[in-house]
Amino acid sequence: MSIIIGDINGVKLINDAYGNKVGDRIIVDTAQILKHCCRPKDIIARIGGDEFGIILPKTDNQTAEAILECIQTACLQKKESTVDHTFINITLGYCTKENLNEDINEVLKTAEDSVLRRKLLEQRSSHSTILTSVKATMFERSQETEEHAERLGVFSRMIGEALNLPQTRLDELELLANLHDIGKVGVNDKILKKPGKLTNREWEEMKKHSEIGYQIAMSSPSLVTIAEYILCHHERWDGKGYPQGLAGEEIPLLSRILAVVDTFDAMTQDRVYRKAFPVRDALQELERNAAASLILILSNCL
Repeated sequence: MSIIIGDINGVKLINDAYGNKVGDRIIVDTAQILKHCCRPKDIIARIGGDEFGIILPKTDNQTAEAILECIQTACLQKKESTVDHTFINITLGYCTKENLNEDINEVLKTAEDSVLRRKLLEQRSSHSTILTSVKATMFERSQETEEHAERLGVFSRMIGEALNLPQTRLDELELLANLHDIGKVGVNDKILKKPGKLTNREWEEMKKHSEIGYQIAMSSPSLVTIAEYILCHHERWDGKGYPQGLAGEEIPLLSRILAVVDTFDAMTQDRVYRKAFPVRDALQELERNAAASLILILSNCL
């Protein structure tokens, strides 16, 4: 008898980014793939929030491995046919009980250990793949562009270097510049793409993207270090920002840097309703509305 254990990767991240209905759909789709790849006599069970177990009676090691490979191929085919960037990423492990003297609990533990080892090898790539998908969705759904994020990364690093920040903080700044609006994947399309002014209720919904982004970042080990900066990137020096109403140096430095460069980039790019500000005018406008020390550093960098 053989046992296969499967653990779906990134369900919490997907729930935070796209909502629980999408996470539930992935679990259902996974169950359907397992049923398709297994035989009528096999027993398939959901044994945890994102875990499945399969008992394969009278099945040797080679047959179990063939079924495991069938599941992996089906998941890959499902991914290739998915157009909304949400797809199944599952880690599988298995073990075979070959004689009556073997303890079934030990067989089960070996299968589970196989999953853990495989997860350690796949964790970085699977999380990276899921985050890339979330990021692609963000650019598709919001009015922000990848070019805008890249410019913010350049400007942020320039200020960070001028402030003599260590390399780790510079890397965090660049990551923050690329993903600060990741929470917009959780905002209704009608609000994100509305051409006119938002109503008060719509604006309240829009402002939730900072908190949604925080939850997404906290769901990913590779983004935990910038989660607080994402949460605070719309706070204001005078305390009139959101979501916490922080003021002055209560706001993390990296969030303050991003806020300055984000405003600068918005002013110096053409918009449908206006032409870009000259750099000098944009810097003067920032000086009137933001912390002067960062503005002077930015002007010296330019």
